[in-house]
Amino acid sequence: MASVTPPHLTTTGPAPAPAPRTLDRREGPYGEVVLRQREGSPAGPGTPAAPVIYEIIANGCFLMDTSDGRSERLLVDAALAALPAGRARPAVLIGGLGVGFSLARAAEQPRWGRIAVVEREAAVIDWHRTGPLSEVSAAALADPRCAILHTDLVAHLRAGGDTYDALCLDIDNGPDWTVTEGNDTLYSPTGLAACHDRLTPGGVLAVWSAQPSPAFEEALRNAGFSGVRTEEIPVVRGVPDVVHLARKGA
Repeated sequence: MASVTPPHLTTTGPAPAPAPRTLDRREGPYGEVVLRQREGSPAGPGTPAAPVIYEIIANGCFLMDTSDGRSERLLVDAALAALPAGRARPAVLIGGLGVGFSLARAAEQPRWGRIAVVEREAAVIDWHRTGPLSEVSAAALADPRCAILHTDLVAHLRAGGDTYDALCLDIDNGPDWTVTEGNDTLYSPTGLAACHDRLTPGGVLAVWSAQPSPAFEEALRNAGFSGVRTEEIPVVRGVPDVVHLARKGA
């Protein structure tokens, strides 16, 4: 005879979160890029659902989502704080656009002058201009200081041209974990030399990473940067996110 659990002993846990839903999937010159939506689920009776979260997946590798954004904001905050005191209306280059947290943060700060963001994926730009990621970036994209440059960051830096007071770079999961193979040249001696050349004297390079990288700190020093340091953002599990900071000599 099968046993039956008495009604007063029946337990029900929180409903499992629904699987992420693909909103758009595109093939481009750098591979596949996907925008997914992850719905929150109630933790129990009477508990409201968590906000909708958007995720960007590049070539099957999770890149970033809209669940937090503290480290992406720190990328911009730390670069601004590290600039020489009294520098008015500094120009910043953000690479890349991602879910838009870094761009939105820069636009919130009146001290910045020119704000440029480099993004190589047309799909990501579309998701901000006419898609759901406009929830993050609409105000920034309406700001006359802001401009999107549809190009590859490494190519843009090496091409020369405008200089910037700060470079805030977030195109990979860090120097040791690139999204596409070609991106590793950004963290090489020639890539760091290009960053150095595109900075004004006293300018700041800020690089987001999913984990600390002592080897990258040494590479920054070898490339002629000074004041190399790393700021950490604790995460729920695992090693902290970090922002690597370095300054070009005055």
